Amino acid sequence: MRYLDNLNDNQLAAVKHLDGPCLVIAGAGSGKTKVLTTRIAYLMDQGINSYNILAITFTNKAAREMRQRLDVLQPNHQAFVGTFHSLGVRIIKENYQTLGLESNFTILDSDDVTTIIRKLLKDKGYNPKEYSPSYIKNRISFIKNEMLNDSEIDQFFTTPPEIVAKNIYYAYLEKLRINNSVDFDDLLRLPVELFTYHKDILQKYQERYKYILIDEYQDTNEVQYRLSKLLASKYKNVFVVGDSNQAIYAFRGSNYKNILNFERDYHNAEVITLNQNYRSTEIILNAANSVIKNNKERKDVELFSNLGKGVKIKYTRAYDEKHEIKQVIEKIKQLQQEGFSYSDIGILYRTNGQVRVVEEQLLKENIPYKVVGSYYFYARKEIKDLISYLRLILNHHDEVSLRRVINVPKRGIGASTLNKIELLAAENNISMFDAISKGKELDFKNLILDLTKESENLSLTELIDLILEKSGLKKELESDPSLESELRLENLMEFKSITASFEERTGSVNLEDFLEEISLIADISEHKESNDEVTLMTIHSAKGLEFEVVFLIGMEENVFPHANSLMEENGLEEERRLCYVGITRAKKRLFISNAKRRMLYGKDSMNPPSRFIKEIDSGLLDVETPAMEEKLKINVSSMYTDKVSVYKPGDIVMHTIYGRGVVIEVKDTILSIAFAKNYGIKKLMKNHKSLRKIGS
Repeated sequence: MRYLDNLNDNQLAAVKHLDGPCLVIAGAGSGKTKVLTTRIAYLMDQGINSYNILAITFTNKAAREMRQRLDVLQPNHQAFVGTFHSLGVRIIKENYQTLGLESNFTILDSDDVTTIIRKLLKDKGYNPKEYSPSYIKNRISFIKNEMLNDSEIDQFFTTPPEIVAKNIYYAYLEKLRINNSVDFDDLLRLPVELFTYHKDILQKYQERYKYILIDEYQDTNEVQYRLSKLLASKYKNVFVVGDSNQAIYAFRGSNYKNILNFERDYHNAEVITLNQNYRSTEIILNAANSVIKNNKERKDVELFSNLGKGVKIKYTRAYDEKHEIKQVIEKIKQLQQEGFSYSDIGILYRTNGQVRVVEEQLLKENIPYKVVGSYYFYARKEIKDLISYLRLILNHHDEVSLRRVINVPKRGIGASTLNKIELLAAENNISMFDAISKGKELDFKNLILDLTKESENLSLTELIDLILEKSGLKKELESDPSLESELRLENLMEFKSITASFEERTGSVNLEDFLEEISLIADISEHKESNDEVTLMTIHSAKGLEFEVVFLIGMEENVFPHANSLMEENGLEEERRLCYVGITRAKKRLFISNAKRRMLYGKDSMNPPSRFIKEIDSGLLDVETPAMEEKLKINVSSMYTDKVSVYKPGDIVMHTIYGRGVVIEVKDTILSIAFAKNYGIKKLMKNHKSLRKIGS
């Protein structure tokens, strides 16, 4: 058994544990996958039939990695190594008749489920605009994953939208039964129900899977917990690996208390701690330890490393978010000179809204990057939709933009209607917009006309708010509690940071100028990818990954920890676990930064440094102060003045960019000014510091 030679004492103890329950508290980077696969090989060498071994992971990627390692150690094994859902499929296929299914049952994907729910809403007379199919789908998934019975559904689902969801839920179940179909949630729910009501079948699987191994146990939800507990209830040879300090998926329904309560569920459980980290330097691990010890609900894991002390963590407080990223870029260039490649570097942030300014600055510096778990900002569907609204407001004859958003959000305007409009426009030699004269499409046309009129008296940022409200884009996303919709809404709110930044810099509210400017950075062809790229991702997405160098940006109160966490029970502790995960992604270098002032979601805010920075032992930090000239250069007062001049048509003005001009119209806070021919007529804010009156 030479495969045991390179294990440390605690890893070896875990691998050699044979019978009875065992909880392995595996700290970040402590080799838990190695322990799991080695233990399976060891069980087989102790005479246990591999057919009786079940190993469950959370992702297909993790299962594939484990199988590959096991194939090297035990090439002819028959152990089941897969995800909870792949196990569920096997159980359902072997018991389809008992579950009331035909052998050729269909597994529905997410789009199939949405289609069915949309049709059920229509059949029952509910307005899909008022009751989002995505919201209903999310509620149905919640019912199934929490294993709620009818009385619990009645107890918890009491608001009007929830009552609709409850009604659709029962109709949906019947639809699946008639169509001999199951959805993804059923792959776990049905096996639990099967085992609960058919003890003979449960006993058959208990005999088959006498040895059960579960990875990432802190991420199990209610139905996964019940399934594993039922299977392990006879022999109790259940071996779980996890770390409550890395439980960061409560928003997905995961319950980290499952791992904290393991010893209550299995009284004679052996507990083994893997606290030797094979990834990071001592300083990085000490920083992670000093932060996480502030959580009350946790298993104590004091990580240590034999990889050397390492260098101190660099901490910088910038003036604003652009200055913060400018300093990150300077450090990236220095790291390159030290021999690090772009692919060694990860820039991690709390929310997707923060990535936009990072992308723009990296593009300007021609530094290659990739955004993991997200599209390039200007290529995201919701951003392209919003820009299309802006383009259509500016130019009613923009057929490409009209086609894109005439049915976004859905208004019941289909392809056949568009074809008729196109035909009518061609026959009369007019634009498609002008050809619209009736039906739901006329409502859309009037919406664009109203927005166009309103835009004359609004700033660009105010116009974005109005578009999001009147178009229904905001309402559609707010009515759907899914993570995807939340991220899309965040991106739309972040677009206001772009308009606000443009207005602050130029004082202009000219839609044409703004669209021209963003078109220069929104060109997807400029976003080139290579193998050597800086990685940009949220900390949630980074779990399980590692980088030679990590930049944790936006470490401010209300950003990280997120403002919402302060209003949720245990929310702050989950944020702290997320910080722990972020810190432990770094192998050799860690940089932490924040900004005194930040434009995020279109709002300018001043936030104090994150409490998590204060929780790091000060001796581990190297606090960097930006050069005084740099601070003076960017630490300007507000771009707007309280001394608002009284303007009237005919006044002569001077603008720092456009030069001399004449006021031709005054509306509320916005001036229309005629400049030289190369600039033309611009709409500017009266009180912007770039503008001053020089005569009448």
